[in-house]
Amino acid sequence: MLIASFPAGPWQTNCYVLATQPGAECIVIDPGMDAAAGVAEVVAEQHLKPVAVVLTHGHLDHMFSVAPVCSSYAAPAWIHPDDRALLSDPLRAMGPETQAMLQQITGTSAGFVEPDEVRELTDGARLELAGLDLGAVHAPGHTPGSVMYRTAYPNDDEVDSLVFSGDVLFAGSIGRTDLPGGDHGDMLRSLRSKVLPLPDSVVVLPGHGPQTSMARERATNPYLQEDAL
Repeated sequence: MLIASFPAGPWQTNCYVLATQPGAECIVIDPGMDAAAGVAEVVAEQHLKPVAVVLTHGHLDHMFSVAPVCSSYAAPAWIHPDDRALLSDPLRAMGPETQAMLQQITGTSAGFVEPDEVRELTDGARLELAGLDLGAVHAPGHTPGSVMYRTAYPNDDEVDSLVFSGDVLFAGSIGRTDLPGGDHGDMLRSLRSKVLPLPDSVVVLPGHGPQTSMARERATNPYLQEDAL
């Protein structure tokens, strides 16, 4: 499997490009601000063909470039229906400080539109894209439509699978729940029912920061300890 990633934009959001091998079709996960150029570079270097953009949630730092990336490659965007409205109106999920930062960076707070083709997914959906099989795990709390994506990692006896956790789970932390649409109770339920059941051998690729593993997070992440849940 080919996995390329890079942190994009002022929020340093991890954008991922996945393919079975160089020269194949690929999917793009979470193209945030300034991610279009990084995606184009990976696609050119590895001779890839993007066939879908998959979003872990609708926050601006994860979907800022979704429309231009989808347009460049005639690819649909996948998102949970509870976050779909954020594609055209991301301000509804921003705090005042983030809105002010956006205005300072871009000179505008408007002008967002959905990609030409948007497809909705729900909990348990299987996306068979670019020769990959992604399982959608709805894990609300950070946003109502937050989704993690789990896929097998072949030819490695020590790795059960990969989970692209978005802003649900980070190395040593979890996503914030104090922004509009966030819900701490939902986050706790997602951690208990969707995150903790994952095997220790799962590799976690989060929306920000370094990769980690469920074994490490189960042992050291303060938000996954019994007294926190």
